[in-house]
Amino acid sequence: MVSAADRVKTAARTSVWLGSKAARRVRRTEPGEGGPALDRDRITAEAVRLLDAEGAVKFSMRRLAAELGVTAMSLYWYVDNKDDLLELALDAVFAEIELPDLADESADWRDQLRTVVVGYRAIFVRHPWASALIGRYLNIGPHSMAFSRAAQHILSRTGLPAHGQMGGLAAVFQFVYGFGTIEGTFVQRCADAGRTQDEFFEEAMGALAAQPEYRDQFADAASVMAARGGETVQEMRQRDFDFALSLLIAGIEALSHPADAPPRTPPGA
Repeated sequence: MVSAADRVKTAARTSVWLGSKAARRVRRTEPGEGGPALDRDRITAEAVRLLDAEGAVKFSMRRLAAELGVTAMSLYWYVDNKDDLLELALDAVFAEIELPDLADESADWRDQLRTVVVGYRAIFVRHPWASALIGRYLNIGPHSMAFSRAAQHILSRTGLPAHGQMGGLAAVFQFVYGFGTIEGTFVQRCADAGRTQDEFFEEAMGALAAQPEYRDQFADAASVMAARGGETVQEMRQRDFDFALSLLIAGIEALSHPADAPPRTPPGA
């Protein structure tokens, strides 16, 4: 079993996908043990369910083992520690992202990008705990790698020069990460407060508008809010997301050029 201290020392190369237990998928129960056989997929699915229900702070090997009806020590046949389980759970949610057919060269890259972006945003809304884990692990599991490969392939078809494709990826997916993280946090906060998103929003805006120091700012923003459109928080958020994504795609189009053309210098560079 790898200690937390050892994992910190080797953080740059440590991953459940690189460890000696990476290939351990199924272990049949021994005679007399009783209960169903454990396998990594079952353990991971239960970990995701617990994380969705209780968050990462309350997640523990002991809690997971209890839900599976096994001893905590039995889990260590599959993983070294809790970090391994969190890494497995994170990769599992990447499997929820719909990926386009990368072999279809006739497909419009804009449509493919929107498909991937919508799925990426959704995982942070459905699984708010995932946001904090993205930068914590190497993200080299099979589902995470498939997502990365698809994103890179789509950007390579945009016409952006090779030196700008990673910047294009960062612009799009860091925007989606930030948008989805804030959205997921808000949804979770509303659920914790026992309020719908609309109720929570109206209560918060009403409280702010009642404060004299905020009245002028709210009055100035009234026309912008009206132009924004949407009758619900989700509708307003969706319009903002769609418009922001359209801005990013327009920017990619503006900086794209044929492969044999010289690199274009962005304005102000």
